[in-house]
Amino acid sequence: MTAREEADAHAPTPAETAARRLLDLLAADAPAEELVAQPARARAAGATAADAVRIEETTEAALAVRRVLDQYRRREAGLVALFDTAGDLAGLRDLDAVLRAIVRRARTLLGTDVAYLTLNDPAAHDTFMRVTDGSVSAAFQQLRLGLGEGLGGLVAQTSRPYASTDYRADRRFRHTGAIDDGVAEEGLRGILGVPLRVGEEIIGVLFAADRTPREFPPDAIALLGSLADHAAVAIDSARLLEETRNALTRLEAANATARAHSEALHRASDAHDRLTRLVLRGAGIDEVAAEIAALLRGGVAVHDTDGSELARAGTEPVTPSAESLAASRTDGRAVHDADVWTCAVLAGSEPLGSILLTGRTDLSEADRRLFERAALVTAMLLLIRRSVAETEDRVRGELLDDLLADPAASARWDGDSLTLRARRLGVDLGRPHAVAVLDCEPPLRPRLAAETARRARGLGGLAGTRHGHVVLLAPSDRPGTLARGLAADLTRALGAPVTAGAAGPAHGPGRLAALHSEALRCLTALHALDRTGEGAGIAELGFIGVLLGDRADVGSYVERVLGPVLAYDAERGTELLRTLHAYYDQGASLSRAKDALHVHVNTVVQRLDRVAQLLGPDWNSPARALETHLALRLHRLTARDGDGS
Repeated sequence: MTAREEADAHAPTPAETAARRLLDLLAADAPAEELVAQPARARAAGATAADAVRIEETTEAALAVRRVLDQYRRREAGLVALFDTAGDLAGLRDLDAVLRAIVRRARTLLGTDVAYLTLNDPAAHDTFMRVTDGSVSAAFQQLRLGLGEGLGGLVAQTSRPYASTDYRADRRFRHTGAIDDGVAEEGLRGILGVPLRVGEEIIGVLFAADRTPREFPPDAIALLGSLADHAAVAIDSARLLEETRNALTRLEAANATARAHSEALHRASDAHDRLTRLVLRGAGIDEVAAEIAALLRGGVAVHDTDGSELARAGTEPVTPSAESLAASRTDGRAVHDADVWTCAVLAGSEPLGSILLTGRTDLSEADRRLFERAALVTAMLLLIRRSVAETEDRVRGELLDDLLADPAASARWDGDSLTLRARRLGVDLGRPHAVAVLDCEPPLRPRLAAETARRARGLGGLAGTRHGHVVLLAPSDRPGTLARGLAADLTRALGAPVTAGAAGPAHGPGRLAALHSEALRCLTALHALDRTGEGAGIAELGFIGVLLGDRADVGSYVERVLGPVLAYDAERGTELLRTLHAYYDQGASLSRAKDALHVHVNTVVQRLDRVAQLLGPDWNSPARALETHLALRLHRLTARDGDGS
């Protein structure tokens, strides 16, 4: 065999050449079109019929290999995408961010127009649209699907994946108007849905959809299902993490509240101990108010039940609001109004006063309770003070009883001893004193006695109860002024009418019993004259006072009625008093009066005009005329007694 023949014998056949070409194309990852074109090229190159058949068979085998390689490549790409997705999801902590990442990756992996995710609502027994990617319809983004309704509802109900090449024409699913309208507005045709499963629980559905009819092969369904499994774990982890965060936040808030409460309790306990120690060592209300002001970093004022200030620290004078005080008494809590905190000071239901806090508009609940606790300590202090005062009042009341006893009826009466006892209690009987007898409605008499005793201490006098009436002995040379002030002040304090009759003044203990009798008669006269709720001295009752009082009151009565006339006559040597005597003796007749005086009638008129200037224009009215005429008679009687002595 020649060399040429030998070379021809070993030359590849057209089929072998085509097979080698196909392998090269497969190795070069040539497109399928290149593989399909090889048989035609072999025939064009003059391949025999037998070679052409073998080339076509080899091409079919190459195409099958190509399909397997494409399938492996797609699976590899899917696995890589799944691993990437798992890594991305593992780095996310916010639930919304996790859901958006899942939907976006589903749309990318399957190359669809739209991807979306629904979550189940156990309370409503349905599934609702939670996140979308690629959606343009607002109605579609707000869809809720009942379990078993539409493709998604069926997936959520059965826990199985479902795919539809063209959902609008697919009658396997239960169509509803709302779902079909939303799908039509979005323009969706091909839809694939797979369940989101955590253990045995279905928490939602993951969808991929196209706006044209589309077949979803098994590998696409498997890929979306694998993504859904990763997504379900990520969703559950994000939800658990969010719940953990919320629990930690609540725990931190609870710890902060507990710490604040503990600090508040410690501070309140410390404040209570400090205030209690002050009270127990005998501190005054001023010291307690200053300590409260320091504890609460504000100004404090303490008032009695009548609104009088007992103590003040770190603030200007402030008056308690009646409305705020009433609200505090009702609720038992501090009340804020007009930048002032008001708290009633109570012993049970009995009001003892009030405590005010200024300069603290932002009072916290802990400080508010501390302020209310301070009110309790203040109540304890006021009760101690009242107990001490009641003991002192009993001693003072016993002295007052002895002072008002009739000296002539008591063999044990000793003026010097009484004066000494009074001096030990801070009462100087050498000064002029008045006696007032007070009365009110019977149920209020204990409070009247307490309020009168408190005022007696302020006036430097004595108070007590005698024969069912409250009696006050106080330094005063104006009993009427004293009585009016007592009636007005105590009426406000009790909220009910208080009547006060007074008599005096007197020096020393000897006449106090008589003054008490006159003051009692004055009180009786005020009630008889329908002047309940008023106060007056016996001398201010006019001739009634003269009738009720001792004879010693005659001079003061005459002086009060005729004093200006008497002074004018004494200073100028006129005869106005003599003219008044003649005028009244002659029955208020000018003509007869001028005959009795032996003067011209004009002189009588001029003198009476001067009297009007001195006594007032109503001096001759019926009521004043009676007073004036009686005063003239008493003056004439006392003048005769003086001449005969």
